[in-house]
Amino acid sequence: MYRQVLDPVSHSLAWSSLVAALPLLTLFVLLGIVRMRAWSASIIALAVALVVAIWAYGMPVGQAVLAGTDGAAFGFFPILWIVINAIWVYTMTVGTGHFDVLRRSFARVSDDQRIQAIIISFSFGALLEALAGFGTPVAVTSVMLIALGFRPLKAAVLALTANTAPVAFGAMATPILTLGKVTSQSSDTLGAMVGRQTPILALFVPLVLVGIVDGVRGVRETWVPALGCGISFSIAQYVTSNFISVPLADVVASLVSVAAVVAMVRTRPRRQVQAVMAGGATDEATPEFAGRVAQPDAPREILKAYLPYAIIIAVFVVCQIGDIKKALGNTTQTVDWPGLHLESAKGKPLSLVTFTLNYLTTPGTQMLVAGLLTMIFLRVSFTRALRAYRDTLVQLRWAILTVMLVLALGFVMNASGQTVTLGTWMAGAGGFFAFLSPILGWLGTAVTGSDTSSNSLFGALQATAAGKAHLSPVLLSAANSSGGVLGKMVSPQNLAIAAAAVGLDGKEGDIFRRVIIWSLVFLAGMCVLVLLQSVVVLSWMVP
Repeated sequence: MYRQVLDPVSHSLAWSSLVAALPLLTLFVLLGIVRMRAWSASIIALAVALVVAIWAYGMPVGQAVLAGTDGAAFGFFPILWIVINAIWVYTMTVGTGHFDVLRRSFARVSDDQRIQAIIISFSFGALLEALAGFGTPVAVTSVMLIALGFRPLKAAVLALTANTAPVAFGAMATPILTLGKVTSQSSDTLGAMVGRQTPILALFVPLVLVGIVDGVRGVRETWVPALGCGISFSIAQYVTSNFISVPLADVVASLVSVAAVVAMVRTRPRRQVQAVMAGGATDEATPEFAGRVAQPDAPREILKAYLPYAIIIAVFVVCQIGDIKKALGNTTQTVDWPGLHLESAKGKPLSLVTFTLNYLTTPGTQMLVAGLLTMIFLRVSFTRALRAYRDTLVQLRWAILTVMLVLALGFVMNASGQTVTLGTWMAGAGGFFAFLSPILGWLGTAVTGSDTSSNSLFGALQATAAGKAHLSPVLLSAANSSGGVLGKMVSPQNLAIAAAAVGLDGKEGDIFRRVIIWSLVFLAGMCVLVLLQSVVVLSWMVP
């Protein structure tokens, strides 16, 4: 049995925090400055985490290694299980030619890549986040953007940047439900509070996406539909999370926003393709593609192109129906990771040792079912589908290794107490902790790649720290989730998924350098917002 120690270095939280931060600093320096391949950087960072756990924290070697294997397994199931099956569906549609039809269909909505970026990466990505989460939006929307002519690096950056505001309500509000469980607070109240934070972020994300595609000119020329998208999404997310249903917040917001953008595009004068895509700031469509766009595909072919995504939505919605969800959940098994025995600093067993095998309720299995249905409706032979699955595994091989290594790193840090040390040290800031609270959530998601995991890790700590600092537990608990969504885009796990999806294995560092600025800018804004909500200026926003 290993019991966590929070201040192992000279019995000082500050010194212990400096040592505990070494694995993360190593990982981000190797990715962002040294430009090392993600899997190589992850191996080194994992080694640093093991050394810190064993040498500084006194964790037995066997327990440290077992914690790493637990994390690696969690990285494969359920996280990679979702991504693999999502990319498999995409690979099948490419092989049948239906993805090209989908590409032309999106292009006919608007020939402006700036509008396409908003619709696909933000609105459609939010719908995928609402239904599946766990990297699915990044994997799917990035390849869709490439199909529309975006360069791979830009497609990855757009997909990661867009995957922010919807994350807190992702996978049918799993992060919020988890937060309510670990903090013993109402998930409806917490969802309402998050619904008064992330919608403000959503106002600006479409404008940033337009800026990434085409710089200042893009913002100047398309700020109306971009802002309209942000406003419609924000209002819908706020209203749904506060007055209708927390799990449906992103579903409603995504559909409302895409409808708003399409309506605005239809009423705007059409611009020439070359006028929109010239100047080198954006990517250019080939003459062949432009010619095909000008010749509409048969309605039957368009229907088939959209069918896989309609099937995905239908499968996920059906699996959320009460009785069906309950029946699927009956197959779930919970086991203790063999040989792993951990206690918190207070002597309580850690949930980290528990491994959940949710065979049928995981979005990965539901995505597999959607893929099998797609195979049937598109008349893809079993041999061809199997070949597509093999190609998917080959394409994702380095991403699979990276994600498993990163989760192993995260579990070693969590099990040894390194992450809690960092959080506890930050929680000692008193009233100023309101400003630091989102940073803690950001850190948790950056380490684990999941807002749900970040809430599970730091949710109770946020609520406890709020009580000691005479702040609202609802506010700081929600801030953990809202800040956590901004760590998603710099998480090595998500970077690896994006790089693999767009064919840029080994270029995770390049992607990281392009998204870290936006992650920090948005995080600073969220910190200021939470600080203002903790004082009289915006305290009226706290339910």
